[in-house]
Amino acid sequence: MLLNTPVCDFGASAPDFALPTPDGTVHSRDSVMGEKGLLIAFICNHCPYVIAIIDRLVADLEALRAQGIGAACIMSNDWQSYPADSPEMMTQFAAKHGLTVPYLVDADQSVARAYDAVCTPDFFGFDAKGSLQYRGRLDDAGMKDPASRTPELREAMTAVAQFGEGPKVQHPSMGCSLKWR
Repeated sequence: MLLNTPVCDFGASAPDFALPTPDGTVHSRDSVMGEKGLLIAFICNHCPYVIAIIDRLVADLEALRAQGIGAACIMSNDWQSYPADSPEMMTQFAAKHGLTVPYLVDADQSVARAYDAVCTPDFFGFDAKGSLQYRGRLDDAGMKDPASRTPELREAMTAVAQFGEGPKVQHPSMGCSLKWR
């Protein structure tokens, strides 16, 4: 089912978490927080919307890391029903696309519920204090040719890094619904 993300709830606090990568390394909100902010991306391996944007997302995450923005990707789908999203497949997906931020397993889906994530991809951009400043799409290209895209997420998080605030006008992310148990 295709869903759009809700409007940004400016100032909402980033819920804490302790989630493992497929190899068992545990990361928390504070361990992935950057000096200037944090980006949490709910993604999965099989969603056509994620597949369409993943290489752009990886490049944008690298650009944001250089600006002091920490990041993590979280996979919350029910991989029993969607085996392509299993932890083993997460490792392959991350390697194939050069994902260098932690790709975390939300096995009980509690973190997705705490963040009120609704789809893949679903982006949450926080300032250095952990206050929500961005809940929008990656860019205006979506599943189309990204040659002339406007990198809305990267620009928003650059503003957060520089000024502590995201843009007041944000466009919702669109993607496949999270696959709840």
